[in-house]
Amino acid sequence: MPPTTRKLAAGPCTGAAADPPPEKDPVLPTLRELRAAPGTGPGTGSSHWPDNPVLVEVERSGFLESVHRGSLVVVGPDGQVLFSAGDVDRPVLPRSSNKPVQVTAMLAAGWSPRSGEELAIAAGSHSGEDGHRELAAGMLAAAGLTPDDLGCPPALPSHEPTRATWLTAGRQPQRLAMNCSGKHAAMLATCVAAGWPTDGYLDREHPLQQAVEARLGAVAGTPVTAVVVDGCGAPQHALPLTGLARGVSSLVEAAAGSRNRSVADAMRAHPWFVAGTGREDTDLMRAVDGLLVKGGADGVHVAALPGRGAVALKLDDGGDRGRTPALCAGLLRLGVPAEQLAPWSLTPVPGGDGVVGEVRPAASVTR
Repeated sequence: MPPTTRKLAAGPCTGAAADPPPEKDPVLPTLRELRAAPGTGPGTGSSHWPDNPVLVEVERSGFLESVHRGSLVVVGPDGQVLFSAGDVDRPVLPRSSNKPVQVTAMLAAGWSPRSGEELAIAAGSHSGEDGHRELAAGMLAAAGLTPDDLGCPPALPSHEPTRATWLTAGRQPQRLAMNCSGKHAAMLATCVAAGWPTDGYLDREHPLQQAVEARLGAVAGTPVTAVVVDGCGAPQHALPLTGLARGVSSLVEAAAGSRNRSVADAMRAHPWFVAGTGREDTDLMRAVDGLLVKGGADGVHVAALPGRGAVALKLDDGGDRGRTPALCAGLLRLGVPAEQLAPWSLTPVPGGDGVVGEVRPAASVTR
């Protein structure tokens, strides 16, 4: 694409007539409009932040070094709030924690995955390992598409050994290696199955994205309050933590054989395709029978157990370090045995050649 030239506005330095104002994009609102839109003002993420409690503490050699504030909710299988800390009704951006419910909209639109592995990676955030990329490429080929059709940005694998091999070989970032390529491959396959255009499949007004937005609000029991652009380029939908927890819980509580249940079953049966080698989501689902887990960027995590309920949390600082200790505190309230959660409940803090502290849940979520 040739570079665009920018004309100077008329004025004392140009002597030219003023150019007409640029035509407004019918899809992209202006920043002023976003700030004024319902659901984007104070209390929803634009300018106000709640005074949330400390959820996680970091201790080094007996010294309280850092804390992570945030909000956490535990709901029962009926969606009723059993416990909460912080503002759990304020909309947040669940990021990839929305994926399991998003996939149910694709199934309803006509996508027919060829395996449970395809369904799992569509709801996952993979590490870009060889098997992940191969599966996403196969999904595209089955729909008559190629990796060039993906709208997610190119990336290097996040799996460190695979990334190191790529860097050593001088390989460039690829769209298939991006952690959301499975979701994007499923979105494109859905468009083909439904007879929708694949061009513009990431636009908010595209029928696919309209179906996803409606589905997220329906299972959360509350409308989506804001739609922004996620890191992968797809629309991202704001929901309160209570709605996020209820939506994911509805998948594990759904009737066997239903579309909703099939997503939960695929993720639990194939957890490696949900995340990857050494990832918390994969290892937690392997350790706790029946558990469904999905992390999201910027400090979000959600988990659900059939017959028990669900946990959803958001760390205010958007970091990853405190997510699993906080999540485990919530899972303890759902009756998961402490010994099953031990590897993730307390994260060691290194010092020299040893361990000198821990990252642990704070009293706000343990008492």
